[in-house]
Order: sequence, then C-alpha cells, then structure tokens
Amino acid sequence: MKRVAIVAKMHDPRCQVVAGELVTWLKARGVPPLVEAHLAHHLGLPDGIEKDAIADRADLVVVLGGDGTLISAARLIGGRNIPILGVNLGSLGFLTEITLDELYPIVEDCLQGEYNVSERMMLDSTVLRSGEEIARHQVLNDIVINKGALARIIDLETLVNSHHLTTFKADGLIISTPTGSTGYSLSAGGPIIHPAMNCLVITPICPHTLTNRPIVVADDALINITVKSLEDEDIFLTLDGQVGVELKSGDMIMVRRAQHCSRLVSSKTRDFFEVLRTKLKWGER
Repeated sequence: MKRVAIVAKMHDPRCQVVAGELVTWLKARGVPPLVEAHLAHHLGLPDGIEKDAIADRADLVVVLGGDGTLISAARLIGGRNIPILGVNLGSLGFLTEITLDELYPIVEDCLQGEYNVSERMMLDSTVLRSGEEIARHQVLNDIVINKGALARIIDLETLVNSHHLTTFKADGLIISTPTGSTGYSLSAGGPIIHPAMNCLVITPICPHTLTNRPIVVADDALINITVKSLEDEDIFLTLDGQVGVELKSGDMIMVRRAQHCSRLVSSKTRDFFEVLRTKLKWGER
C-alpha cells in the first residue's frame, strides 16, 4: 500500500489530535497521507482531498471515530476494493473494533500487506415512483421505512422474490444486513446475525399485529416494499441512518444484495463474539 487516506469524526477533538499524529507517522515512513479536506483544514494542512476523490486515490482508508463515521466511509468507497481500518477512540464499536493502542501496529501490517479483512455484504436500495427511479443508494447497515412524528400506523406491502409476505401495519420496517443486525434491527427485536453470514433481515417496527416477527431471508432475495398508506402521511426512507428520502403513497422500494462488499480490516486479537460480550455486557451481573 502506497497511499493512505484519513477520515475522522470532525466534531471530536481527540480524532483531530490522532489524525495529526498519524499524518506525521506516515510521512516519516515515506507514505503520503491523503487527508480529507475538512480534516486537513482543521489540521492546518494545505493539501486536503475531497471526499469524492478518496475512493479513486487511496489504497487504505483509516477512519477515526465511531461506527457512524465508518458507515459513511463505506458508502463513499462504493464498489472499490479498498480496505477500511476503523479506529474507535471511545468505547469499542461493532464496526470500529480497532483500539488506539492497536492503530500503529495494524497500519504497519497493512503497509506490508499483512492484515486480516472481514468482508461485509451491502444492500442496494432503489426507490421507484410511478415506475421511474427517483433514488438509489448502497448501504452497509440497513434501510428503514418510518413514519413521521404525527403519522398514523403505515401500511407496507412486502414481497420476497415476487411472493407476497404480508402487508405490515406498523410504525415502520427495517431491512438490514448481518452487519446491521446489531443496530436498529436489534433494538426493534431482530436477531443478532454473525457478519460472515449471507442473508437479509426483515424487522417490523412496533407492528400492530403481534404475531408479526422478524424474518431472515436468503441473500439473493429481492424484497419489494410498496407504500400503501394515504397521501397525507409523512413517511421517510432512511439509509444507514444518515441519508433520507421522503416517500409518497404508491412508492416502491426495491432492496437486494449489492454486487460489492465492504472490506473491513479486523483485529488479530479480538473476534466478533468478544465484541458482542463487551458491547452488550454479557456475563456481567
């Protein structure tokens, strides 16, 4: 690896300090750092790089911050085969599992091509209105259809591979990847899925029918969701909790596995089950 990009959680001063130290460390080793433009401005560096250009120029992306910052970087990279090294400066993250103490040894390993990668499937989400595509996004965690603050229960007709599943009458619906199963879906009662699995999770949010439960389907499934609520309802599609699209009655959301995966650099000393135990405080009294 010859080019290392650095992306950081901008409103966290600790991330800026670590980013500045990492820039100095990389330069000392003859590795030109590619620093995201806003971060470069805060660090007083004259040669920042726009986010949209990172995917075309980087061999490795180091993300300093939490899971949300990493998720944003994963969408930014898209289908490029670029590993992402997520460093959490606070509590251990589900995605940013590398600690600050591990940062430099693992970056050193990456520069030598000696690192472990966890491949995470992503979702491709397309919104159709009157048969025309109005939005398309790839996400790492989940897509969520949710009602506004004053909206009534919404009706979401859901098909899996053209087979009618049900019309959910609920506050909303979550379609998540195995990676996203420990996010909003888990809070809504969904199962924990090991990130190496290939599947999709359909989780209703506060369903009116108490027998509606989360369901796991194959990763090659095509999920079609049609908004059946009235025209005056406030309904939104949220992608990875960071991008929003306002929906109307009759809109169809098509969700399927994306053609590419995100490649996350993983710790050599910590596995997924240790992360679960730590984050969810299993075994503690």
